[in-house]
Amino acid sequence: MGKLIMTVGQALVKFLDNQYVSFDGKEEKFVDGIFTVFGHGIVCGLGQALDENPGKLKVYQGRNEQGMAHAAAGFAKQSNRRRIIACASSIGPGAANMVTAVADATANNVPLLVFTGDTFSTRQPDPVLQQIEQFHDATVTTSDAFRPVSRYWDRVSRPEQLMTALLNAMRFLTDPEKAGGVCITLPQDVQGETFAFPDYYFKKRVHRIARMNPDAYEVKDAVSLILNKKKPMVIVGGGVRYSEAGEEVGELCEKYHIPFAETQSGKSAIPSSHPFNLGGLGVTGNSAANTIAAGADLIIGVGTRLTDFTTGSKELFRNKEVEFILINVSRYHAEKLDGYPVAADAKAGIQAILAGLEKSGYKTAYTGEIEEAKLGWKREMDFLTRTVFDKNYESLIKAKEPDIEEEFVKATGGMITQTGAIGIIRKHIEEDAIIVGASGSLPGDLQRMWTTQEKDSYHMEYGYSCMGYEIAATFGVKIAEPDRACYAMVGDGAFMMLHSEIATALQENKKITVLLFDNCGFGCINNLQMGKGMGSLATMFRYRNNVTDKQDGKLIATDFAMIGRGYGMTAYTAKTNEELVAALEDAKHVDNSVLIDIKVLPKSMTADYGSWWHVGIGDSNTNPNIKAAYEDRQKHLEKARMY
Repeated sequence: MGKLIMTVGQALVKFLDNQYVSFDGKEEKFVDGIFTVFGHGIVCGLGQALDENPGKLKVYQGRNEQGMAHAAAGFAKQSNRRRIIACASSIGPGAANMVTAVADATANNVPLLVFTGDTFSTRQPDPVLQQIEQFHDATVTTSDAFRPVSRYWDRVSRPEQLMTALLNAMRFLTDPEKAGGVCITLPQDVQGETFAFPDYYFKKRVHRIARMNPDAYEVKDAVSLILNKKKPMVIVGGGVRYSEAGEEVGELCEKYHIPFAETQSGKSAIPSSHPFNLGGLGVTGNSAANTIAAGADLIIGVGTRLTDFTTGSKELFRNKEVEFILINVSRYHAEKLDGYPVAADAKAGIQAILAGLEKSGYKTAYTGEIEEAKLGWKREMDFLTRTVFDKNYESLIKAKEPDIEEEFVKATGGMITQTGAIGIIRKHIEEDAIIVGASGSLPGDLQRMWTTQEKDSYHMEYGYSCMGYEIAATFGVKIAEPDRACYAMVGDGAFMMLHSEIATALQENKKITVLLFDNCGFGCINNLQMGKGMGSLATMFRYRNNVTDKQDGKLIATDFAMIGRGYGMTAYTAKTNEELVAALEDAKHVDNSVLIDIKVLPKSMTADYGSWWHVGIGDSNTNPNIKAAYEDRQKHLEKARMY
């Protein structure tokens, strides 16, 4: 056994550079590189090692620690969790900035590896710059804030601890069930300490991502239940995407006449043109999927966590005889809703069920319900994608908030409806383009309206619905898919939250196109508060009124195109449908990153289409609108499942 004398920082870099994964026999390098915003707690240890010999790791310069970590998560998700970019920050605020991104990755089961600088292990210079001193516990630092949001957390207080810490990190990062945020915190003095590491530690390691096969008895129970049901429905979740099980799920549905609906993570695993694809389901779902779900007597969930948006807060499945089969690599998720669990990889689980049904002669009892539901949604789509602002749209807007239309047009000149803009964009961007989103009203409109033919072309972060993910993640997606057009679908509120990684995208010559929907506010939450009987409070972007001393003054008009040009992007402003079409067509031929500032009328989003979302609202003896909303909530709770 040989020894290699090197610093902890050098050992970390050498180890990461030799990690590979294998899935279905295909081997890939696991770690592409490291994002960093160097600070004093990381630049002289890990930074020194990267400067001296990064190996094949690329070093990316982030602009904001949260933003760069979102970019890394977007890269990992688009790579179907088989490639990652690690992130490194200084101590204190640099580390704390990444907490949100790590939580986001953990909520979505996306592998994200972060290294935080930390205070001195010796404690001799304490308190160092950016250190928080806790009187009751000298071991607590900012990095401890990652504990509740990480799948795995470790502190390397001695050089030899690095070896087990990194091996444990790889176990979590490459596990389909346990993938999420991993935080390794590195005291800044330890990063520079030398140690005689065994040479075998740096050998090439191939982490095999194995398909989890189902238990035969669980498959037998599932098949038996299917055979006794007349109107089953499949939910396609993110596990279908990561398992690459779209063909198998499509075969099951087509062979046995079973309709299926998509979650945000599952969308684009199977083409929208599949005859049994109903589209998005739940609170952000369409009328076709929600109508069929309400009458289904069996729900087959494949790779889904069954969040409240998917289940309509457990009220969507209204058939009294409904039961659940849940196929998931996580038994925790597979046993939700008191269902029949099939703890397995999505592809392996569906293949086993296909084999069990092969000689059964089974067919569902659907006659024309699927076709009728799809036809009804097509009619609604025809209305939503109309590019003429007419009396129908005007009446919808005025029913939600009188005079907002005229006020917005006066402030911005915008005359485009949000749903109309989505229809135009779908028609005019590349067929295989990847769209990225996360927050606001856009995820609902897109899950309902966006059609996909190309695999993995819909990239929505909705497990955490993190404002600010959109632009940074689009950059990460572009790194993962350099030959495909990548579009960030972002609202004005989320853009203001975080757009700093535009600079890094320009720096790396990675073209992204930012489609910015400006409706002068947090429109989604404004709809929610007003829909529950409240007034419009601190959700629209308005000047403070000097007379009332409230934020009820004029709408604030922002020139987002100017911000894009300031970064060095090619930018357009679209106030009409014609201007939007011209900008989209021109942008396709521009080599530079692009921002299109789309002025969309407030309140011109989609509706809820028979779904219900459980939010906390109290009774009121003074506001009849709130009281009515509370009473409606109580009625829905009586019908919702209680577990």
